[in-house]
Amino acid sequence: MRTFPIAVFLLGLIFTCGCDRRQKITFTENDISVIPKPKELELRDGAFVFNSETVFVVTGEEQGKIAGILTRKFRTVAGWEPEIATSVPSGNYVAFRKDDSLQDEAYKLQVAENRIIISANGYSGFLYGLESLRQLLPAEIESPTLQKDITWAVPAVEIKDSPRFRWRGLMLDVSRHFFPKEYVLKVIDGLALHKMNVLHLHLVDDQGWRIEIKKYPKLTEVGAYRVDKEDMHWNARPEPKPSENPTYGGFYSREDIKEIVAYAKEKGIEVVPEIEMPAHVMSAIAAYPELSCKGEPVMVPSGGVWPITEIYCAGKESTFEFLENVLTEVMDLFPSKYIHVGGDEATKTNWESCPHCQKRIKEEALSGVEELQSYFMKRMEKFISSKGRVMLGWDEILEGGLAPGATVMSWRGIQGGWEASEQGHDVVMTPVSHCYFDYYQGPQDSEPLAFGAFTPLNKVYEFDPVVDSMSVKQAGHVLGGQANLWSEYIPTTSHSEYMIYPRLTALAETVWSAKEDRDWKDFTSRLEQMFKRYDKLGINYAGSAYTITADAEVDKNQNITIVLGTEFPDTDIRYVLNDGDLSAARPYTGPIAVSETTTIKASRFEDEKPVGKSL
Repeated sequence: MRTFPIAVFLLGLIFTCGCDRRQKITFTENDISVIPKPKELELRDGAFVFNSETVFVVTGEEQGKIAGILTRKFRTVAGWEPEIATSVPSGNYVAFRKDDSLQDEAYKLQVAENRIIISANGYSGFLYGLESLRQLLPAEIESPTLQKDITWAVPAVEIKDSPRFRWRGLMLDVSRHFFPKEYVLKVIDGLALHKMNVLHLHLVDDQGWRIEIKKYPKLTEVGAYRVDKEDMHWNARPEPKPSENPTYGGFYSREDIKEIVAYAKEKGIEVVPEIEMPAHVMSAIAAYPELSCKGEPVMVPSGGVWPITEIYCAGKESTFEFLENVLTEVMDLFPSKYIHVGGDEATKTNWESCPHCQKRIKEEALSGVEELQSYFMKRMEKFISSKGRVMLGWDEILEGGLAPGATVMSWRGIQGGWEASEQGHDVVMTPVSHCYFDYYQGPQDSEPLAFGAFTPLNKVYEFDPVVDSMSVKQAGHVLGGQANLWSEYIPTTSHSEYMIYPRLTALAETVWSAKEDRDWKDFTSRLEQMFKRYDKLGINYAGSAYTITADAEVDKNQNITIVLGTEFPDTDIRYVLNDGDLSAARPYTGPIAVSETTTIKASRFEDEKPVGKSL
């Protein structure tokens, strides 16, 4: 059943007594649309109503920062801002209460008519409790302007909640197409709303080096810019010529990175940097050709490169000196536990003919270039671990032998994660089958250009980081899951948002909520309410899940029927045949029988009007 905005629902349910704030408000379970779905939620009678006299009670600066996330929203939408205080009034307050019995990231939210208590044992738990409280409020709380005639009520509930997995992430590729700092901050806001806690920044690839390194200024002076061929398909862009001027690109200064990391910390998010090696590094080689085997000048490519043969030379000591210096500066900027080093898709043709690499193979008694990559990654892992960090890499780092302290990010499927966990290594599951958000999410003819594969919303919702064939011990090594948004075909921030949302919403529930509690119909009902928040927040989310599809079925008697549908179970679909007008459309209730050439025109209806794209 479709639920209506809480603010509208309340109009017929409020009984006021002059200026007294006491009101009798009734909520039903259908009015509660928290995503990800809480572990336990009990609805009670009554509601708490925020007003200009409401006080947020905190202990310390950190709790004050969390409270400010919501109090500033009231200042914008209501014209008043609740006070943040340290003493508890007699009523009409929201209080943060330390509870050491709760596990990390867990929270308890108790809403009564005269007070709200958020309990947690630390920063993230308090933050998640506040985010759930935010989602209990009318969607208008997300508006950028003053909202009139809104009752800022939340239902009396008790929520006990905690995440299923420790790693709940999104990878943002800012190398193939550079996105400004302001957009990264907006992405962080979206992650926090969904209780995600990792932003993985893909800062280095062939097509651009995006982070300032003081010791090697050419990395950004040269490596951050390429010849502008944005008017051409990514994989049809010719190799740039030395006479052409590189103008397309950009990079994050050290101050930008510090701001991003600090902002993310306030939202409970760890920013994990990725500095690719030994492949996907033509931007670095363009700046410092001596890093490659041949030492020949190259330009930053303007588009796709395959195979990737211009890679770091594994035989030169100067390569490792360079990488250690770079990573030292990176670790100074990023306090994250994990440092991602890529490790994928290296074509080792140059290593096979390089005298430096062959000498290394002989001196280290390696079997060949595959084991040379293992040597490369093990050496980098040893350096990273010496700095008190954990090396993270794509599942190709398994090839030739895995470094002892490494964590694996399994992308080519589940096998890499299965093997790494079987060997006793921690893993983050991010298989292409469910977690690649650069893939199409609807019919190609109705979607912007994307990578030629298909990952619709319902497919993301089926994702589970733990593989059924894993042992209990293996499952214990699964840190969680992550979505990846590669940006070859994503040149703008608006397009990026379109690819992230609402698939991120589905993924957020798969890595937070218990598997047995997930239900597609229930989720889509709550998602419709989340769309209203996206509208207020100015998020360019995709409506692809509403796209009507038509499938023909033929029975044994050669009778043909047409089945219409969308990803949403209870979509109001209406249709007309041949030259009919949608204003006179009939409701779709089941397969449509056709016995001759017939044109079917169909649309999703909302409030008795056709909306979205018609079939």
